[in-house]
Amino acid sequence: MASEDIEDVRRVLAICFRDGQALDALDIERILSFDMEWISPDEAEKAVQALIKSGWLSGEENALMPTVTLDDVKSPLGWFPRPSRLLKPVSVSNGVATKGDSVPEKPLQPIQPKPTVAASDSQEVHSDDPRGRLTKRLTKFIAKSSQLSVDEVERRAQRKMQALGYATLWMCLALVAREQNLSMDEIVEALSTL
Repeated sequence: MASEDIEDVRRVLAICFRDGQALDALDIERILSFDMEWISPDEAEKAVQALIKSGWLSGEENALMPTVTLDDVKSPLGWFPRPSRLLKPVSVSNGVATKGDSVPEKPLQPIQPKPTVAASDSQEVHSDDPRGRLTKRLTKFIAKSSQLSVDEVERRAQRKMQALGYATLWMCLALVAREQNLSMDEIVEALSTL
């Protein structure tokens, strides 16, 4: 039934985009295959491309967003999608999800992307953790040492925060520094204040 096809895709997207942030196609593939274990990695790549082609996802490959609202989506305990609904999703056209020549179901509302929070504006800068107060300075140090822009360092740290879930911003900045092969002695020394 078309409404079940639509709800399965909406639930999948709601789980993938629970933070409201744009995701890289590879991140979505990882969620579908490794995190949720719904489909294999090969199928996940095909599923993401099918979701783009059918209009459920839009944007650049490194910044995909759902094209429909996901505010009212609820997933029952133990729910998982049928793989066929991810590999051959119903299409979204004119704000209505349809499958082939079937009768259109309920209209789906387009969503507005949520603004991303810059590392320097995060709540961690104002937290009680003394390392949290160093994030702005640490970001600039990493940018200068690695010859990346401050925006790029912040973007990478935010992606790590999103992927790791409970990691602090300063820890993600340290991971970015390590990724850039910077001397960790200076980073650790800066973070080991107090």
